[in-house]
Amino acid sequence: MKLAMIRTSPISVRAAASMLILGLCSACSTVGPNYERPQLELPANWKALPAADESRWHIAAPADAAPRHDWWVVYGDPVLNDLMDRCVARNYSLQAALTRLDLAQAQIAIRGAAGTPQVQAGATAQRSRISADRPLANYAVPNQSTVQNDFKPSLSVSYEFDWLGRIRRDVEGARASAEQTQADIENLRLLLTAQLASSYFTLRQADQEQEVVQANLVLQRKVLDLQVKRHQLGSATQVDLEQQQALITSTQAQLDLLKAQRAQQENAIATLTGTPAAEFTLSASDRVTAVPALPAGLPSTLLERRPDVASAERAMAAANAQIGVNQAARYPNLMLAPNVGGFESNTLSHLISTPALIWSLGIGSSMTLFDGGRIDASVNQAKAAYAGTVASYRQTVLAAVEETQTALSNLQQMAQAVRDQDESVRHQDRAFQIGLLRYREGLDNTLQLAVSEQNLLTAQRSQTQLHGTQLQYSVTLIKALGGGWAGLHQP
Repeated sequence: MKLAMIRTSPISVRAAASMLILGLCSACSTVGPNYERPQLELPANWKALPAADESRWHIAAPADAAPRHDWWVVYGDPVLNDLMDRCVARNYSLQAALTRLDLAQAQIAIRGAAGTPQVQAGATAQRSRISADRPLANYAVPNQSTVQNDFKPSLSVSYEFDWLGRIRRDVEGARASAEQTQADIENLRLLLTAQLASSYFTLRQADQEQEVVQANLVLQRKVLDLQVKRHQLGSATQVDLEQQQALITSTQAQLDLLKAQRAQQENAIATLTGTPAAEFTLSASDRVTAVPALPAGLPSTLLERRPDVASAERAMAAANAQIGVNQAARYPNLMLAPNVGGFESNTLSHLISTPALIWSLGIGSSMTLFDGGRIDASVNQAKAAYAGTVASYRQTVLAAVEETQTALSNLQQMAQAVRDQDESVRHQDRAFQIGLLRYREGLDNTLQLAVSEQNLLTAQRSQTQLHGTQLQYSVTLIKALGGGWAGLHQP
């Protein structure tokens, strides 16, 4: 139904004003459920932590808005820090994600503008001729042809009373979606920087392995020189020389493979930092990066900063707000429309004058009486979508706990493996030195020495690989915790 008043009486104006006040007073109500974050069942403690740290676990509110630090600085590597700065500033995937945040924030402004008056100005000017042969309105008076002007500037105002809170729910959903987008950007930033750190440590591992292989090549060539001398003296056979040369060739092949692997990681780092791979070079380094030490205990608050958890939680809030938006369609809306003022005259000289003044004031209301269940279906659809976001949120948290638990366990087990491998390298090096001495004295043959050489090379490469894997696990743990543990409160 629609009500309209033109040059209304004081009584009808008071009635319209009363309806306006009633709408404003009713604006405090909001349709739809208020959002509440669902409770989660979390474990009593991490498996990798001692029982004494159980009190450190607690259920807390999301802290995705907490300030995030540059987590990679814990490794103390200036080259890595520089690469990370370039990645954050120049990665095109991250720049594309930032434009999506601008779009989401624009949506908030668009939805919020629906709750403000809409003011429009317009003007028409026309000259028209009326037909003399048009149907008669009065048979006693014949029609005449008329040519006349019509000048009409106008100003109109329309306003929707948000008496059910539909617009507020819409803005609430848009704001939650924008916050979800912000969390998605943080998640992308975390993934990109973690990927960069992983590629960087893999490259440095290749550098260290190349050093090991190069050192072994030097050693193997010295052994070959020793065998050549013994062959000249008749105490070594041609077979001994061929075996040693084959060992050198095999080691050289390993070195070539490491160079190829390094080039692959170098190209990946170039792309992550927004640089063409053909123009990017990263110098080799013999620097050994230390694995950062874990804090005494890891509280559950670390999971609160995971941007994917924050994104899933904000998706729930947006879906919950949509339920209210759809439920509002069940009730009538109230519109102050039109509220028009202006002038209308057939001559410009009399346009701005009291006789030419026109205005109208009206309140409109409409309500759907029958739609075949469309509104109910849309509400049910919104509720189902919300239930889906709740399930996704719970699954995301479970995945976060799993990733953190796995990373913790892997990192602690790897620390023990590195210690064991260090001990193994010491034993292999001692065995090789003894074997080399026995070979010089003629107590061992070339095959025994070659086996000792290969065992030492294998042990040293495994040592380097385990250290590289340890660094990779530390990156995985930092990523699982939402970007490290620096600056977080330990309960």
